[in-house]
Amino acid sequence: MEEELNKLRAETLDLIARLPDEKSLADARTRVLGRKGHLTMYLRGLKELSPEDRASAGMLANTLKAELELEFDKAREAIELKEERRKLQSEFLDVTLSGRRLSMGKRHVLNRVRNELVEVFAGLGFQLAEGPEVELDYYNFEALNTPRDHPARDMQDTLYISENVLLRTQTSAVQIRVMESQQPPVRIICPGKVFRRDADITHSPMFMQVEGLWVDEGISFADLKGILVAFVHEYFGQDVRLRFRPSFFPFTEPSAEVDIQCVICGGSGCRTCSSTGWLEILGSGMVDPEVYKFVNYDAERYTGFAFGLGIERVAMLKYGIPDIRAFYENDVRFLNQF
Repeated sequence: MEEELNKLRAETLDLIARLPDEKSLADARTRVLGRKGHLTMYLRGLKELSPEDRASAGMLANTLKAELELEFDKAREAIELKEERRKLQSEFLDVTLSGRRLSMGKRHVLNRVRNELVEVFAGLGFQLAEGPEVELDYYNFEALNTPRDHPARDMQDTLYISENVLLRTQTSAVQIRVMESQQPPVRIICPGKVFRRDADITHSPMFMQVEGLWVDEGISFADLKGILVAFVHEYFGQDVRLRFRPSFFPFTEPSAEVDIQCVICGGSGCRTCSSTGWLEILGSGMVDPEVYKFVNYDAERYTGFAFGLGIERVAMLKYGIPDIRAFYENDVRFLNQF
């Protein structure tokens, strides 16, 4: 019996010395000391011996068990130490090396241009006004002198949620809401997102506008021209020329579109301006007296003007960006330029 225990001891110690990792060590421990292990089964068989032999054999077996448990623990500690040294060597960190520079987030170019435009018009006396993006048909069309049969209400142009609810196509709706809530003088600038069913290199289903309104006694087209000339010179430079062209909008009369001297070629003619030397930048006009009927303004007493420009359009002109989709593709290489 003592010979069997010595044989088990020698085999187990030899096995422990050759085990390469913690998993194989744990498996070996289970085979020797587990509930069905070799030594455990030997201890269970002691009941078959005589009382005299059982006492001496039990003492030898328990001594061996304590020794083997100690050897398994030493082997586990040695393997853990070896693994820790391996990790320290393979995961070496030189604390004297320069750290990695973290890139800082920046304001999106469209939000930056929006804030710049608002700041320019704030300097000209306009106050910021905002309204809902999900709008009633009444504010988006009807109160802006756009009747039910007007082409602008076509389902191919406007994103309707229901018969009388839509995604606003213009921030002019904010102007009606403001005029409903207060009597003149009204001098506001309305930036925000608008939505139309259109998508190509110069159009996006969602884009941003800034619209302005000034209503008071004695406001004329000369005031409109003065404000827009001041804006263009402030934002694009004192040397940039601009011109007014007759146009039509349902809620202004007379109406005009404004072109600025091409910022790419300086007016000499290029591909961007189709060799004309001019780039369209905004629409404007005197508020049609019909609009005043919806907000209970006295058209005999008050006059005013309105204008609107696309923020993407301004950003494209200022930075020479050829494709409006670049603003919304989230290409980090594009965004990092700003």
